[in-house]
Amino acid sequence: MEALKVWSLSSQQLKHLINSSALYAVRHKQRNLYIRCCICSSSSPSSVTTTICDATAKQSGRSRRSLSSSSSSSTSDRESVRAIRLKKVEDLRAKGFEPYAYKWDRTHTAFELQNTYNHLANGEESNDNCDYVSVAGRIMARRTFGKLAFLTLRDDSGTIQLYCEKEELCGDQFEQLKTLVDIGDILGACGTMKRTEKGELSVRVSSFAILTKSLLPLPDKYHGLTDVDKRYRQRYVDMIANPEVAEIFRKRAKIVSEIRKTVESLGFVEVETPVLQAAAGGAEARPFVTYHNSLGRELYLRIATELHLKRMLVGGFEKVYEIGRIFRNEGISTRHNPEFTTIEMYEAYSDYESMMIMAEEIVTRCALAVHGELTVDYQGIEISLERPWRRDTMYNLVKEATGINFNEFGDIEVAKEVSLSTLGSMLEDKDKLVIKSCTSVGHVLNEVFEMVVEPKLLQPTFVLDYPAEISPLAKPHRRYPGLTERFELFICGRELANAFSELTDPMDQRLRLEEQVRQHSEKRTAVGTEADHLEQKGNRSENNSYEVMLDEDFLTALEYGMPPASGMGLGIDRLVMLLTNSASIRDVIAFPVLKIQQ
Repeated sequence: MEALKVWSLSSQQLKHLINSSALYAVRHKQRNLYIRCCICSSSSPSSVTTTICDATAKQSGRSRRSLSSSSSSSTSDRESVRAIRLKKVEDLRAKGFEPYAYKWDRTHTAFELQNTYNHLANGEESNDNCDYVSVAGRIMARRTFGKLAFLTLRDDSGTIQLYCEKEELCGDQFEQLKTLVDIGDILGACGTMKRTEKGELSVRVSSFAILTKSLLPLPDKYHGLTDVDKRYRQRYVDMIANPEVAEIFRKRAKIVSEIRKTVESLGFVEVETPVLQAAAGGAEARPFVTYHNSLGRELYLRIATELHLKRMLVGGFEKVYEIGRIFRNEGISTRHNPEFTTIEMYEAYSDYESMMIMAEEIVTRCALAVHGELTVDYQGIEISLERPWRRDTMYNLVKEATGINFNEFGDIEVAKEVSLSTLGSMLEDKDKLVIKSCTSVGHVLNEVFEMVVEPKLLQPTFVLDYPAEISPLAKPHRRYPGLTERFELFICGRELANAFSELTDPMDQRLRLEEQVRQHSEKRTAVGTEADHLEQKGNRSENNSYEVMLDEDFLTALEYGMPPASGMGLGIDRLVMLLTNSASIRDVIAFPVLKIQQ
């Protein structure tokens, strides 16, 4: 009766429980399996001799059903289930059994069993001694029928059924099995292989052990874990409840591996560069700032790996790359996370044409590794990755989409006026503010491109020859003054890669970076003034109050001489989104940054 007191059952609940216990045990999929637990002093499984009363098991089932039948289950239901399972842990330990094992000797994975014994016919069993198998995994489902019980065990490779007969287990083990095992527990099981009359390949269990006792209930089998915010916060539960989520991260690992194999097959060497930097360079983005107590100075989490990889070229390396985390203290959206993963690579004695070939090679190899073909579906859009991919200039694409010919503008005010009047109603207030705050014709061109053209670039497209004003690290174009040898790759309206013929003239580089700092300061002032006005109207502009810093050590390195080179950064998260048909970047990052939970 002590178990009944734990759950504080009302007299009405208790009466119902006693009167319907037989029917309830059959109808309800509850913790109805016995398990042999590992004894602390022994490496082999041993029988548990303590049986929790039927009322405990049945009330556990009641709590489980109440918890999982609705997405709005109360905290008290959850805590009731936890209390029941904690009591089971105590009972196991009281008898000398450890429900949190040290190891389990496994002979096969679920996938290996499915392959090895796929020849068994319905009703056939393999009784050869060499067919005695041992498996381990999490219990995902269970059914009991009198003297027979079925459990679904899932491991990293797939699922296999555990077939448990009372006659196969010694003494009262079957009854103990029914009262001690819960869905969510991690079990080890041994036995022979058989295929049931209904065709389900199964391990016919002769012994088993609790390897880890689960204290909290898994999401309901039918409703799953549907709360999007909770899925991201508790990704571990998300992966248990939704196997397709775990599959995304397996594909991600395959993509990263394929990227490495591709670049290393072409002679690139992987290097590591600092995450904590004295100056946040290589891009224009708000950095995260930290403070080093021993050094007594502020440091910045890197916003790019570019400048240190170029230092490697100065030092004598000719082909280098780094796959690493980048940190930018900016907005969060379906395309942006404050920390994300890129590969940046640099090759001496090549130009940006080489990097276009490299981008095609990386993406197509990854697509073949994941899908086995070069046609992929992304959110209902069929994307063809067959080479060669379209190449066109930013000027031509903007003219094609808007009719505005930026080659005709020599005055920035004219460029702003024409852009605002042509686009007119297409722009929101914040977009108009951004255009008004531009400091050069090149900046206006880029903003119009991002607002109008970029979302329409669904099929793979290399956008070439960016204005020098927005490309401070790229080499001047050999044929077109005012432009640079730079491209960005777009697929499904998203930038996937950015590459240059790298600027190697140290004096030109200094002038470009100093101009970038000056223009950013002007933009910050202009946006600050307009933002005050917009905030009064209830609108907010992007915060540009951060500083753009000059990396003097990088400029010093260039003065020692860097060979002609090309470089490219490619967003791995966005590539994974494309190849796994994921709508949000949070779906491909295992533990994304989220707002504080209230």
